[in-house]
Amino acid sequence: MIFDLKEDYKKSRSLIKNRLKEFKAVWDGSDKEIFAELCFCICTPQSKAVYCDKAISVLVKKGILYSGTIEQVRKELVAVRFPNNKAKYIVEAREVFEGKGKIRIKDRIDAGDIRKTREWIVKNVKGIGFKEASHFLRNIGFGQDLAILDVHILKNMVKYGFVREMPKTISKTVYLALEEKFSSFAETVNIPMTELDLLLWSAETGLIFK
Repeated sequence: MIFDLKEDYKKSRSLIKNRLKEFKAVWDGSDKEIFAELCFCICTPQSKAVYCDKAISVLVKKGILYSGTIEQVRKELVAVRFPNNKAKYIVEAREVFEGKGKIRIKDRIDAGDIRKTREWIVKNVKGIGFKEASHFLRNIGFGQDLAILDVHILKNMVKYGFVREMPKTISKTVYLALEEKFSSFAETVNIPMTELDLLLWSAETGLIFK
């Protein structure tokens, strides 16, 4: 099985690396663009990423993401599950990062200590757990040592024998332990963690997305 995985990686490597370059480029954008990426990750739990991305794009285009009410945000979360809660989380996240009349999210991201940054995000942004915080940081170019432990990744960790079974619940302690196992998985197959994540995700969904 690992041989097949490596062969799949050879075929997809250039596309994966290009996608990761695009993630890194996001950091060069504005605070508003970084915030939009956070909101995308707030929307993703139990929802299809492509639908979440489309909803956030509409919110940005209409200007609602940065100034709209909870109800205005909710109306645009088409095909996103739990829109009431997620609209509330988005507006509350905006309040967390507002300063001097504008969004200042970059100030809260310590590029020298991404794990500390992840802890802060989980603690201070409602609707964001370790998976979503890791997802966000990867999508803005800081995911080299982080694992996005969604169901696709966990299924493959079971498939390749790095965990015995799918965890029933994932606490902070469990998440960090699984992250170490995913790191070992990446070392075993000699594929960087961020690239392995996209490889496994695309194998399950057919897309090298985000």
